[in-house]
Parts: sequence; C-alpha cells; structure tokens
Amino acid sequence: MKNREKLTGSLFALFTITVWGSTFISSKKLLITYTPSQIMLVRFLLAYCALWLLRPRKLALTGKQELRFLLLGLFGCSIYFYTENTALTYTLASNVSIIVAAAPIFTAVLAHFAGEERFRRQTLWGFLIAFTGVVLVVCNGTFILKLNPRGDLLALGAAACWACYSVLMRKAGQDLDPILVTRRTLFWGAVTAVPLALLEGAPFPAAPLTTPVVAGNFLFLGLIGSGLCYVLWNTAFRLLGVVATNNFIYLNPFVTIVTARIFLDEPISPLALLGAALITAGVVAAQRCPRQQAIKNGAGQ
Repeated sequence: MKNREKLTGSLFALFTITVWGSTFISSKKLLITYTPSQIMLVRFLLAYCALWLLRPRKLALTGKQELRFLLLGLFGCSIYFYTENTALTYTLASNVSIIVAAAPIFTAVLAHFAGEERFRRQTLWGFLIAFTGVVLVVCNGTFILKLNPRGDLLALGAAACWACYSVLMRKAGQDLDPILVTRRTLFWGAVTAVPLALLEGAPFPAAPLTTPVVAGNFLFLGLIGSGLCYVLWNTAFRLLGVVATNNFIYLNPFVTIVTARIFLDEPISPLALLGAALITAGVVAAQRCPRQQAIKNGAGQ
C-alpha cells in the first residue's frame, strides 16, 4: 500500500469518526420532538438528495448488485440505527457503547471467513488494548454494570450489522464511484426506514423544521453525518481495507466524551484519559503490518 493512500484513508476515517462521535448532540436535541426512526429517515433522505445533486447520474446495476445494495441499506443504515437506538431504551448507554465498540473485531473475523482479509495477530492485540481503553472511557470514572439481555443483545446485533455492512461494502464498491455507491446505499436505507417509522405510529411534526435549531441539526446529520461521512468512510475502505478502517471505531467513545465536555460541560475523569491513551495504542497496534507484509507492500513504491 502506498504511504499517501494510507495517510489519506486514515485522515478520512479519523474525520468521519470525529463527526460521528459528535452527532449524538444533534440527535439528543432532535429526540425532544422526533422519534429515532423519524430522525433516521430524514437524515437518509437529506443525504440521498444531496448526493444526487452532487452526482446526477444513474447507477446501472444488475439484479444481484441491487440485492447487495438493499442488504447494505439494511445492515449499514436502517437496522443498524434501529437496533442501536432501541437498545438505549432497554439498557445503559455505557453498555451500548462498549458492545458496539466490538464491531471492529466482528468485522475482522467475518472478513477472514469471507475471504476478504486475513485475520492477523496484530488485530487481536489491538482489539484487546483498545477495548480496555473503551471500557475506561465509557465508564469515565464510574463503573456501573447492569446487564439487560434484551438491550445488550440489540446492541450486539448493531455491532454485527456493522460488520456485515463493512464486508458487503468491500465486495460491492470495488469498481464503482464511492458517491454513487453511498447514494444507492442511503436510498435503500431510507426505503427500509419507512416501515420502521410507520410502525412507531408517531405523528411527524412539520412546523419545527422551520426553526434554525431543528433545521440545522437535521442538515448536520444528513449532509455531514450521513452524506459526506459515508462517502469518506467507504473510500477509506478502499484505501485501508475494512478491518483497518473499522479499527478507528474504537476512538468513537472518546470523541463523544470530549464533545460532551465542550458542549454539555460534562466532566472527563483521569481514567477516561488513560482509556484514550490505551485506545490510541490499540489502534496503532492493530494498524501495524507484519514485517513480511510491509516489505511486500513497499516493493512497488
């Protein structure tokens, strides 16, 4: 892998995780008025429309490819967000954060069995170090363990969904424009989110959409959090591989508590700072290539 590609992919993944770690503030404000499924549907529609304006041409797909994009929309958009948000109603937010942070190791195992990327010892060591840091960051100085089988299983399902999305995206987006790939994925994400929103049966209040706060938060979630970030994340998949890209997910809980400290004045404990150091060390350890692989990658440069 060329160093420039690796750097670009890492910057794309880092930017995306920084944005995704801060989207909870917008979601928290919107949840006062809208349901999780309504927020999910609007953000996907906004992202889809923006990407269509950016790249106004059709994506010619076979029936098999279309089915794959339907699965991408389910696993990476509607079901993922639905299981994660529903899990929060049954179990502690700390449980959800910790369990969803296991998505990178699920991805590594699935990618190995799917024949996409070999499972490496560095990946396991990086997971163990980073996951320890995630626990410290999420607990943030207070340790509360309260298991709830329904909520914890839903969070586990969200992590599994993201692993499936990652491996499917690796197969689906190899030779296609990342913007068109993301746009089609978000299309099916929006389509499959409609039944979930209808099942909630809650009315959709249109009047608040004219207020700057609500409109601004929806635009941030749709245009930046979904439209731009999914494109960058899918591009990082091509440049780094799905396993290396997903390792950046370990940073998400730390970005969240830093954002909460800045905007919500929530404290950060010394243990959380130690956790951040462990997360960083884990990501670096997981990204390291074996010596033989590094020589092989550098041979053509």
